[in-house]
Amino acid sequence: MDLLLKIIFGFSLGIVLYTYLGYGMILFFLIKLKNIFSKKKNTPSQSEEELPDVTIVVAAFNEADFIEEKIKNCLEFDYPQQKLHLLFVTDGSDDDTPEIIKRYPKVVLLHQPERRGKIAATNRALGFVKTPIVVFTDANTFVNREAIKKMVRHYRDEKTGVVAGEKRIAMKEKDDATGAGEGIYWKYESTLKKWDAELYSAVGAAGELFSIRTVLFEPVPADTIVEDFVMTLTIARKGYRIAYEPESYALEGPSASVSEELKRKIRIAAGGMQAVVRLSALLNPFRYGLLSFQYLSHRVLRWTLAPLALPLLFFSNLFLVYLNGNTFLHFFFLAQCGFYLLAMIGFLLEQQKIKLKAFFVPYYFFIMNYAVYAGFFRAIKGKQTVIWEKAKRG
Repeated sequence: MDLLLKIIFGFSLGIVLYTYLGYGMILFFLIKLKNIFSKKKNTPSQSEEELPDVTIVVAAFNEADFIEEKIKNCLEFDYPQQKLHLLFVTDGSDDDTPEIIKRYPKVVLLHQPERRGKIAATNRALGFVKTPIVVFTDANTFVNREAIKKMVRHYRDEKTGVVAGEKRIAMKEKDDATGAGEGIYWKYESTLKKWDAELYSAVGAAGELFSIRTVLFEPVPADTIVEDFVMTLTIARKGYRIAYEPESYALEGPSASVSEELKRKIRIAAGGMQAVVRLSALLNPFRYGLLSFQYLSHRVLRWTLAPLALPLLFFSNLFLVYLNGNTFLHFFFLAQCGFYLLAMIGFLLEQQKIKLKAFFVPYYFFIMNYAVYAGFFRAIKGKQTVIWEKAKRG
């Protein structure tokens, strides 16, 4: 019994440390090693004559509060206007979103009354794209002026099939648990994406801002939950790399509350598990090499073994302490208890609208992993559809 508990404890500890800290450290080391033996290539800018035609695709559902600001944002891109095409899809919208878009002749509007989800709208929109590059961005995000130029320069490398932009959370000093936790999480996630791309390829792209070579687009199954992730990794599966461009960023506010953020996280977790099954071929390192290593380490473990390892780590540690464990086991158990106590304090402070960010990182970490369990049960019950209720933003 004692040996079994030690094996469970050791395995769980290894999975948790590797997933949340170790992989980043290994990436950092591998990149340093790579830079010693190979010269880093600079990606030169292109003249206006060399810039390719680009289509911006925005799928919007009932975004009347944001859509005009989004259109103006797109019209202000530092990119030759004759080479920039705007395509907005508003399927299912029953507010003023389509009417507002019609005021702008530069924008091509696609609208149909039926709402079938973002992926159905995206698949339909791609049939109207005639440019070699297509950029996807959400309706409620602000994209910096230089974003398109920074992204398209990567396509000078013929092996680049996708360019992922950076998602940033607009944090304010008065932000609550959601803003603090979400902002810190995305800073860490952006660092990992940058290192992934430097080593070989980023592992997927966030739907807030990314681009693809149009010719590589493959319609994603209509029931796909995290369509941006599956779409971009499907391209990577064909042998193309996903570049990462931190100077192209989409800025959005944090979720309005923890409950709103949890709603989004549960959907992503359910979609992540669906994606793990559908992209299981990527786990073959003999065929996909470094991409398999990155996919397993950065994505698969977060959606599967790491959340499972957390309770196993806690309870195996508890039983080992009960069986007269050594000093390290006692100390580590107290550290775990302290961490979860901080998470509980963060929860209580959030309920009272008291904003002390020091407690919100463990709280957000707990929420993030709880969402995986909730997403798993939602996925196996078939309750997560492609049509979801949007999380309210602050």
